[in-house]
Amino acid sequence: MPAIGFVNGTFMPLEQATVSVEDRGYQFGDGVYEVIRTYGGTPFRMEAHVARLERSAKALGLPMPYSNREWGELVAEGLKRAEFAESKVYIQLTRGVAPRDHAFPAGSRPTVVMTIRELRPLARAIGEAGVEAITLDDIRWGRCDIKSVNLLANVLARQRAKEAGAFEAIFVRDGTVTEGSVSNVMIVKAGRVITAPEGPRILSGVTRSLVLDLARKEGIPVEERTVVLEELRHADEVFLCGTTVEVLPVVRIDGRDVGTGKPGPVAARLSERFKQAVT
Repeated sequence: MPAIGFVNGTFMPLEQATVSVEDRGYQFGDGVYEVIRTYGGTPFRMEAHVARLERSAKALGLPMPYSNREWGELVAEGLKRAEFAESKVYIQLTRGVAPRDHAFPAGSRPTVVMTIRELRPLARAIGEAGVEAITLDDIRWGRCDIKSVNLLANVLARQRAKEAGAFEAIFVRDGTVTEGSVSNVMIVKAGRVITAPEGPRILSGVTRSLVLDLARKEGIPVEERTVVLEELRHADEVFLCGTTVEVLPVVRIDGRDVGTGKPGPVAARLSERFKQAVT
């Protein structure tokens, strides 16, 4: 079963998928993207992901080339061609091909790229044991709520985490916790789930929204507010959430145990409810 590529209306084996060297996504990072996973072969919260893609594109003045129905049909066709049991769908929209100039080109057409790859979920043992994280200064640009293809700061942070033997890097800006390089971050204190509020400092995740809804349904108090670094360091629990990590406990940060140094009961409860919700 091959990985599938899609470029401007045409499906093909992924290794054949190419774009112009003058595409503005390549030269300027002038584009946005989304990542959608499947459960049981079905795209998870497809409409929410497409809605966020549209919001990101609108913020950059990018026209959406397809309707919600057409996006759904294209993803379904890609999944059918790939035939994976579970897939990870990457969608990228750029301003298109034009001679290199910073100002928006007149008459350019958006470039649409999609890839369908096999999804290999995190091993169950990783979730049961929990992961380590490090904290780093948040040097990203000021509109993190836009899912931009400009990910260099995230790349450098994830590499620092890898070199430190950690799973994730947690960003801190002006003494406050924003999010991880590939995830949203939540802490638990006195039975309350606390996480950074929506706004330009974080990318509000589709999984984040579901996890907070599940917490409320479970009667777990939720606070969306600024979290200072000291709260992170002295939290009873810390966990990550995101499309590929789902709900993932963090047991050590910067070499120090979080709480008991083991996954806590709130994260475990929400992880179980999340699995029930998606299956």
